[in-house]
Amino acid sequence: MKRRNVLSSPRLSELKRHRRRAVFSKVFVSLAGIVSVFALLAYVSQLESLNISGVEVSGNKILDADAIKTSVQSELSGKYLWLFPKTNALYFPKSGIKNALSEKFKRIKELNLSVKNNNKNLEVLLTEREPKYTWCGEDISESREGNEQKCYFMDSEGYIFDNAPYFSGNVYFKFYGDINKENPMGEPFLPGKFEGILKFKEAVEGMGLNPVAFWLEEKGDANFALSKELTLGSKIIFRTEADFEKIAENLQAAIATEPLKSKIKSSFSSLLYIDLRFGNKVYNKFR
Repeated sequence: MKRRNVLSSPRLSELKRHRRRAVFSKVFVSLAGIVSVFALLAYVSQLESLNISGVEVSGNKILDADAIKTSVQSELSGKYLWLFPKTNALYFPKSGIKNALSEKFKRIKELNLSVKNNNKNLEVLLTEREPKYTWCGEDISESREGNEQKCYFMDSEGYIFDNAPYFSGNVYFKFYGDINKENPMGEPFLPGKFEGILKFKEAVEGMGLNPVAFWLEEKGDANFALSKELTLGSKIIFRTEADFEKIAENLQAAIATEPLKSKIKSSFSSLLYIDLRFGNKVYNKFR
């Protein structure tokens, strides 16, 4: 007698078809539900009451407000997943806007974004960097030769942020030295050392000397150009790795001691250099 194949019975085949239809139905219902939710969210996200319609800029003094608005509006254009507008106040691209503005406008120091007037306006509140010094390239020799150099503004932290116009004389303290970048905009000068150099500069000024420029040599030696009448000639030589408090003390002791004290007082213009690179020993040379 021939054995019957239970696994291929009509009843079992019908059960399998029924289960497949049930699975397909569940998948279809689930997909339809997801699409419906997305469609509803997309509709709600475009409601006028939830979307930013204007941009306000405040806190700017030098930067052009219209240029900032244009950049912000460019970041707000378009949609996420082709459905959700970037202008929605609940999820507008805050980080993208901040990054774009900081990259394009190096003068911006601090930036805050907030939605005002019932989601109608995006307020861009910014603080600009203030020029304290200038960076004028790698080599001070061109300045000494009377050439007009291209300079950039620096803030109090050594951050290079904008083109500086030509100034005759020493309106701003000048820094010279390589920053290893073809474009200096947005770069810090001597990070980790800049603060110490400024403190040493202040100490030198407190001693009655007048540093007007700083330059860094390839071998690592640093210099302050000294001036009484806006002419570069005398200099203080030191190292950027030095203990600035210690070399300031050494310099103070040296210029308060004879014969350097009298020489500086009577013939400052003939001073070539004061060298602070050798520990407690301070060397000097006059013409």
